[in-house]
Amino acid sequence: MEGRITTEMSAEDSLGMLRDADGYYLCNNERDVSQSDFKNRLMPMTTVRVAPHREATGFFSLEVSGGASLHVDLMRKQVNPFERLRIARRAMPRTLLQAVCRGASMFGYRHYPENVIRFTVREFAKYIDVWRVYDFLNHVPNMIPVFEEVQQAGRILMPSICFSTGKEHTDEYYVEKVKEILNVTGPDVIISIKNHSGLGTPKRLGQLVKAIRTSCPEVILHYHGCNTDGNDIGRMIASVVAGVKICDVADHGLGAVYGQAPALTLIHNLEDYGKKAIGVDVKALVQSSDVLRVERRIYEPFENLFRGHDPTVASYKLTGGAAGSTFEQADKGGFLDRMPEILEEMGKVQVELGNWWSVTPGSQILWTTAVNNVLYGKYERPSLDLKNLIMGRYGPLPFYDPQEWVCQKVLEYQRSDGKKWHQIIAEEGGVVKPRDADLEREREKLENEVGRPVTNEDLALYLLYSFDTVSFLKFEARYGKTWLLPPEVWFRQGGFEAGEIVTFEDEQGKPHHIEVISTRREGVTVITSLLVDHEFNTLTVTLEGADACPPPA
Repeated sequence: MEGRITTEMSAEDSLGMLRDADGYYLCNNERDVSQSDFKNRLMPMTTVRVAPHREATGFFSLEVSGGASLHVDLMRKQVNPFERLRIARRAMPRTLLQAVCRGASMFGYRHYPENVIRFTVREFAKYIDVWRVYDFLNHVPNMIPVFEEVQQAGRILMPSICFSTGKEHTDEYYVEKVKEILNVTGPDVIISIKNHSGLGTPKRLGQLVKAIRTSCPEVILHYHGCNTDGNDIGRMIASVVAGVKICDVADHGLGAVYGQAPALTLIHNLEDYGKKAIGVDVKALVQSSDVLRVERRIYEPFENLFRGHDPTVASYKLTGGAAGSTFEQADKGGFLDRMPEILEEMGKVQVELGNWWSVTPGSQILWTTAVNNVLYGKYERPSLDLKNLIMGRYGPLPFYDPQEWVCQKVLEYQRSDGKKWHQIIAEEGGVVKPRDADLEREREKLENEVGRPVTNEDLALYLLYSFDTVSFLKFEARYGKTWLLPPEVWFRQGGFEAGEIVTFEDEQGKPHHIEVISTRREGVTVITSLLVDHEFNTLTVTLEGADACPPPA
């Protein structure tokens, strides 16, 4: 399609096409849809099945990595995050692959040492073409190491300004933040407006885009929003009309509730404004959703317990990516019935703590604080992360500090030295950068854990999530690349019967054949004999949790 941006182009050429474009481009945010609507459970084979149509659609990019997706892939043994990227690249060789990165928190939940950040970015930049980078306090210094490594790798950098609502969130604030970023990166970047919870009206977003473009007319703008309240189509229309060049969207056959709004709806509406989706083949876009409607049924057990759009998100401001996990946590914790109360408290906590942005790791701080406040009393059980936030360990709060009574209850909680809150801030406050890690020592530790030499990719994952990486690598050594199993097999409940046969094709179209010879249970152990592509295998698995309970008599 005319005007399409592909992997054959340099970052410089791609940015030039975006600047000159008379229209807008689309980013398919599979990763955020998976996280927001299906708890990050989307398996690689679903991506492979829809890949021919997505490759033909002509998206600017496909976001397939970043956020919590890497950690869930390792925890749930779904796939090695680097393998996921290789699978996506083979399936869609011309489409740019995109990831979201949490600045100094990378793909994790805490600030990492700078040498860990740089090492990890270098490894992932071998596969990731577009880097969408943010900080939950919009503190630019927290993002600089990622900025530098992405640009050094010749990849497209997309620094983000996190957007929210309230009297502090003025056009002037955001324009100055864009200028601060550009002073660090130079002009050859894409600035992303990260509307993490789908906040504000279309009028408000259009006003913000106009303000940024008036002050920085050459800047390329991208819009990322969530459709929690059902109104993100309106916000994207206003943004594109005001000058945004790229919007994050979903396939209409998958998600489109807490994640992104559907691409085809946006295309149809913007036609009335004379705006064209550049490079997009609508027939292929529809074919993608025809495939994904069938796939979606596999992931239904992971959809949010509270379904449907929620306009009240404007008050509690929970990001779409955290919606499913918070409801799941409330259900497992036995306080699902108190969710309306907790969400109301979350809105109050945001105001009390400074009215910044509810994105990771800040969203976890706000959520945990609201839950504890409801269950145990206002700031009676503050988390260590909340203490660090108030002490400025993650960066300065952008607008105002919490009231004195909040600081007192949080910072003096369980202190044995008798220090008062203002002393604690004066003596212990401020940004504390973690000391550089000894990478070779960490490599040795990992090699001792897994009993073999490890690659730089293995080490990068270990530096981010040590326990879950070791667990995954041991699992893969024992069971192989289980991600080859189709998702309808992977997520099947209830086990398999003796004599049952499973046939499927892998990502390269090669057929595979599994026959269950026998399966039996001895206490908490299940022993299964299989013919895998006509080779005999016996697997022994120890059950955990509820599955370990003895079967009924």
